[in-house]
Amino acid sequence: MEAMAEMALDMQAEIRRFQGQMGQSCNLRIGINTGPVVAGVIGTKKFIYDLWGDAVNIASRMESQGEVGKTQVTATTKNLLNGKYDFEERGLIDVKGRGEMLTYWLTKRRLV
Repeated sequence: MEAMAEMALDMQAEIRRFQGQMGQSCNLRIGINTGPVVAGVIGTKKFIYDLWGDAVNIASRMESQGEVGKTQVTATTKNLLNGKYDFEERGLIDVKGRGEMLTYWLTKRRLV
């Protein structure tokens, strides 16, 4: 889980750096959730590795209902990362098929 948080923070930092250096607008939203998934390779001629499950759908909602330049995470993910990262509570959002969920913004690594 820490690797996902690190990647999200690094990606957001790289986008900001790119915008500053190139003067180009580039937007990124990231959503992270934690939970069981099913994974597999599909296809007969062109193979694709894919993930399925409720956890994947919720992660997709975290991204699509997020804000540009931010990483939105579920309470489950926040609880797993707590103590190692800082979070800002976003509040309740309505998640299609799930109802209201409490979510957080992943803001930075916590210095130890």
